[in-house]
Amino acid sequence: MKFNYSLDDMRSFCAVVRYGSFRQASVMLDMPLSTLSRRVAKLESDLALRLLNRDAHRVQLTHAGQQYYKSSAHLFDELENVAVCLLQDKNQAKGTIRISAPVNFGSDILAPYFNAFLKQYPDIHLDLRLSNQTIDIEAQAIDIAFRIGEHSADHWIGRQLTNIRFMICASSNTNISAIHVPSDLTGYPTVLCTPMSTWHLQHRTTGEVQAHQPMHNVRLKVDNISLLTRAIADGIGLGFIPDYDAEPLIASGHLQQVLPDWHNQPRGCQMLYRDRDNMPYRMHLLIDFMLKCFDKYALHQ
Repeated sequence: MKFNYSLDDMRSFCAVVRYGSFRQASVMLDMPLSTLSRRVAKLESDLALRLLNRDAHRVQLTHAGQQYYKSSAHLFDELENVAVCLLQDKNQAKGTIRISAPVNFGSDILAPYFNAFLKQYPDIHLDLRLSNQTIDIEAQAIDIAFRIGEHSADHWIGRQLTNIRFMICASSNTNISAIHVPSDLTGYPTVLCTPMSTWHLQHRTTGEVQAHQPMHNVRLKVDNISLLTRAIADGIGLGFIPDYDAEPLIASGHLQQVLPDWHNQPRGCQMLYRDRDNMPYRMHLLIDFMLKCFDKYALHQ
């Protein structure tokens, strides 16, 4: 048997029972008394059951009304709890944010900012997914994603955070005196990090563009920048690494830069998120926090 009744009618009935009278329930629901009475009567008609006995002074549940109220009242309590939680999402700095980021950019650049954010907002939790693969941020229910290079996430807003340049490096004891132009790189032992199998180089002053694709004497191929950097520092071969990893190691003497007048065309790092008008307050806080961090980061580059 198919019943045809309204949740509004159910809610009206539960309010009358909860507050003990039609008049009090109409005040709490901000609903005209006549409308409230009509809704409850319609519910009884749809169910073909009398739920309430009415007299001039009070309402009393019938046996069927007691069963119906016991089974349905908790539904509106749960809906009320959901509404309260959603309101907290909009106004309170609490809850979980799911984040996606590349492995090394996440661990080397983003991690200190995330830690500082967590210290500032102790009721917010971060669920951080680090991967060098282009994951489906929709399917993984990601709230904020960090991507390097172009992204193909339709309907997501992208905020540019910084540009990353890659530089060719070698161990400090590798003899690079014969390397003057990109073509001189051919044949040198090389360490590659996928997916950057081709090094797109640009001269700092002339703007000349050349591409170098190591094909011979590739000693090691990895998919992790840390492994790449370690192999280069250990003298396994030349490699192409991001400036944020290379510069401290060059300054400490563990690496040396090869062809310092050549670098790659900068790759942008973006922070992706959905429409800011319909997001929890905690995400507003993280987005604004990261934008401020990268403003300071740009000043120190």
